[in-house]
Amino acid sequence: MKIKQKPQDKVMVLELSGKIMGGPDFDKFKGEISYLLEKGFRNVVLDMAGVPWINSTGLGILITGFTTVKAAEGTLKICNVKERVLSIFYISQLQNIFQVYETMEEAMASFE
Repeated sequence: MKIKQKPQDKVMVLELSGKIMGGPDFDKFKGEISYLLEKGFRNVVLDMAGVPWINSTGLGILITGFTTVKAAEGTLKICNVKERVLSIFYISQLQNIFQVYETMEEAMASFE
């Protein structure tokens, strides 16, 4: 998994790319979220347009990020999820936990 930061006003967009499979991805993502919170970003959007696949460990990584941001009184939202990954969200009922948007524009507008 690769992570690219794209700050937009008071929202930090994290462009994720590659498969999210656990292992080193966990430490990388957790470190990224911790860094953002230290820098004062409380609103985070995960742009998953570049993520072709996620496994159960990868879902755990996203859940950890979600709970960490929420504990810091922030909000983590997700957008641009490929159909294959979205089906995994539905099977695991995570669409009931995550705020998932079709486009970046919709995710950003939801903060207003």
